[in-house]
Amino acid sequence: MHADATAAVSVPSDDFFLARQPILGRDQHLVAFELLFRAAGEDDDAKLTDGAAATAAVISHASQLGMEQVVGEQLAFVNVDEVVLMSDFVRFLPSHKVILEILETVKPTPELLARVAELKELGFKFAVDDVVEHSSELDKLVQLVDIIKVDVKGVAPNELAQLVDSLRRTGKRLLAEKVETIDEFKLCMELGFEYFQGYYFARPAILSGRKITPSEITILRLLELVNSNADSQAIETAVKRDALISLNLLRLVNSRAVPGPRIESLSQALVQLGRRQLGRWLQILLYTAAGARVELKSPLLQLATTRGKLLELMTLRVRPGDTASADRAFTVGIMSLAEALFSVPMADILAHVDIAHDVREALLEREGDFGTMLRIAELLEAAEGGGKLACALKKIGLTVPEVREIELAAFDWVRELTNDAQAPVQQSLQ
Repeated sequence: MHADATAAVSVPSDDFFLARQPILGRDQHLVAFELLFRAAGEDDDAKLTDGAAATAAVISHASQLGMEQVVGEQLAFVNVDEVVLMSDFVRFLPSHKVILEILETVKPTPELLARVAELKELGFKFAVDDVVEHSSELDKLVQLVDIIKVDVKGVAPNELAQLVDSLRRTGKRLLAEKVETIDEFKLCMELGFEYFQGYYFARPAILSGRKITPSEITILRLLELVNSNADSQAIETAVKRDALISLNLLRLVNSRAVPGPRIESLSQALVQLGRRQLGRWLQILLYTAAGARVELKSPLLQLATTRGKLLELMTLRVRPGDTASADRAFTVGIMSLAEALFSVPMADILAHVDIAHDVREALLEREGDFGTMLRIAELLEAAEGGGKLACALKKIGLTVPEVREIELAAFDWVRELTNDAQAPVQQSLQ
């Protein structure tokens, strides 16, 4: 039926990488990811805007990716242009897992509107992307879409409230995209947006005079004990001194990410985990407020653990069997968001813990192999590819297909880690 359109968007399957950008609800929990597919060759910068063609290529290899592996319990927003909408590629996507995001370049012709209506009958939901004005073109689509995405960077601040007021009269749910600062998020909350896309939650807001709390210092000192090969009894005694750390550590080690029988005591946890895993759980505990339950669906924690696993797997690919380096790489990834967590400069955070030189160099200067790997993780998050990514990959000797495989493995690990906390979240977008 749409074979010609399908052929028109076919591109080589090994040329892309995957970026996930988080979408949060008003409670600051993850509800979805926008999936972005980008070319990554040295001469591919010009292709970065051709996201729909790359999307079609990935959809055609849906069995290779597995949507559940990529987004877990969350929903996936996937960009579609007219060519993809009119093709049969779109039918490869599971309608219950995706929201098709109609790009701003799409013209609402009678044929296109009929196709959207046809896909809605099959169970697909739709969003309209990059809205900066309430136009007559938008009105033609409004009755068929579920969510309107407003590009807050593309609207003058003094005009945003008026636009939101107009769009709310459509009865559709509103999503603010390109929200990059806490102030932008607060404004969008006040205006009544239901969903928020951007990395505002991961941006460090350095607070003058802010001190690291005793609980945070305790965890940092425990990490230092683990990393310095201290006596096992000394580590156990130090953990037991803080009842909240002990409780949260037991909660973490009994999550689905740790196979085996339930662990009932701290001593058992320390023996069964071993130092390597203990160090990882302590790093994860840094992202838990003192006295609070471990929020494994926290977007900041998910981003940090994804970075940690990405860097660990990249290191093992580059240096097979070097678990010591892989552990340091994991530390770089998960500690790279500590400024946003603690609201103090990275140098001040590192003053409380004795870490390896290559870890410190990566966190402070983005230098060395670990620094390059961290930069790769940041480029993937931002969906920046082309020459920058190709250059960084060449520097450490990785290919685009290898990185894509590593990404999927990291997403899968984080999904297992957060499974217990996620089940109810996606219901709010259904």
